Amino acid sequence: MRFLKRLVTTLTLVMILGLVTIVGLLVIRLGGAPTPLPALPENVTLPAEAQIAAVTLARDWLVVVTEAGEILLYDRAAGGDPVQRVTPRDRQAP
Repeated sequence: MRFLKRLVTTLTLVMILGLVTIVGLLVIRLGGAPTPLPALPENVTLPAEAQIAAVTLARDWLVVVTEAGEILLYDRAAGGDPVQRVTPRDRQAP
């Protein structure tokens, strides 16, 4: 009985230590400053007054989401003006 009590106590302490470690790692990893957006290539031209909210780099395409909710699709090789501009339905004027 004494062995079982020690075993349960030891397992409880190990579980508590593991939980504290996991919570500590989450706080350290998620508590930092947000990662800055990647720099746009020099050959990409943004529309006037466009503020970048997100950037996605794909193999052949560059996708930029603006603060206004507009999605700009660029050909990475060509650069320049957007190949396509998309405004989501909930952002379009009725």
